[in-house]
Amino acid sequence: MKKVDLHSHTLVSDGALTPIELVERAKANGVSVLSITDHDSIGAYDVLSELSDDNLKIIPGIELSTQWKGVGVHIVGLNFDLNSEQIREGVAQQGNSRAKRAELISERLIKAGLSISLERVKEIAGHINIGRPHFAQHLIELGVAKDTQTAFKKYLGNGKAGDVKQCWADLPQIIKWIVGSGGVAVLAHPLKYKMTRTRLSLLLDDFLEVGGRGMEVVSGCQTKDKTNVLSRLCVEKGLLGSCGSDFHQPSQWSDIGKMADFPSNCEPIWNTWN
Repeated sequence: MKKVDLHSHTLVSDGALTPIELVERAKANGVSVLSITDHDSIGAYDVLSELSDDNLKIIPGIELSTQWKGVGVHIVGLNFDLNSEQIREGVAQQGNSRAKRAELISERLIKAGLSISLERVKEIAGHINIGRPHFAQHLIELGVAKDTQTAFKKYLGNGKAGDVKQCWADLPQIIKWIVGSGGVAVLAHPLKYKMTRTRLSLLLDDFLEVGGRGMEVVSGCQTKDKTNVLSRLCVEKGLLGSCGSDFHQPSQWSDIGKMADFPSNCEPIWNTWN
């Protein structure tokens, strides 16, 4: 079976590699179908002059942030028109939301007694949208967290002072942007939200109702048991299956194209594309 990776990140959002470096690494790792899904940005595609060649087919992608019943969730958009007014509108609105969110995160962390400098966080982020990893790097600089994992565990993760969700566009709007630009909406890494199976099923019902069509049944190197749980749910809901490494940077645990096996009982989303 061909190696497909439909969830990856570059330094345009919170990854470590440039778009060109990511594409070259994907080719070296034997990936034949790739999507770069930077957070709330399609900037990576601005520097890729040609989206595909004989060795690698590149599918336009993005990972959009939203929330469902108070839980932050991510929706991956795939195979859309990069020049669509709808997706461009979505990127612009999410970018504004990220700027407002950064201000709120800064205010909350300062209120929690931390000497946060939003200007320094902006410097760390450079020309890209500010995200929590940039705050994490600043917290490490300040000496209040030894590493990114600790920064999220103590200050930025779910339920912590720096966890701000209310800025994002709602789920129906997110999917409207994707579908309106000719793409397909996929629920990213469903197990990451740590929901019960019943609650995840309800999320998928709402997702389907507003036009969602796929879910990631494989996210990185997950266990076979986890894949089985997601694949059964995918089939039960009549969804298309997707997969991705959720690659951010090379490590012994993560690499582009490094994923668990795709389950045979799911209809692959890429089979629906010409």
